[in-house]
Amino acid sequence: MRPAAVRGHLDALILAVLEDGPRHGYAIIEALQARSGGALDLPTGTVYPALRRLESAALLSGTWSSVGGRERRTYALTRAGRHALARQRAEWSEFSSVVDAVLRPAGGAT
Repeated sequence: MRPAAVRGHLDALILAVLEDGPRHGYAIIEALQARSGGALDLPTGTVYPALRRLESAALLSGTWSSVGGRERRTYALTRAGRHALARQRAEWSEFSSVVDAVLRPAGGAT
């Protein structure tokens, strides 16, 4: 999948993989890849700035921990993040229905 195809949707994708519970940054990348069947293989340089942006917007909360002598930040959805995810899901549903209607062959043939 082209990285440009994710543009504008990355925040919702990150919020969605955190819905199941807190994860550290690399685990978020792995979850995106796993849930997309390998189609989303996003670089850290794409995901980590988005995590910082979402945390600054109070959609995520982050905490530092030490695991095996390494510091890592674990992110969790906030209440505002859950509301934002619900809104983004509704917007995506509407958007994908409209695009599907336009892309569907004329006359309803498939």
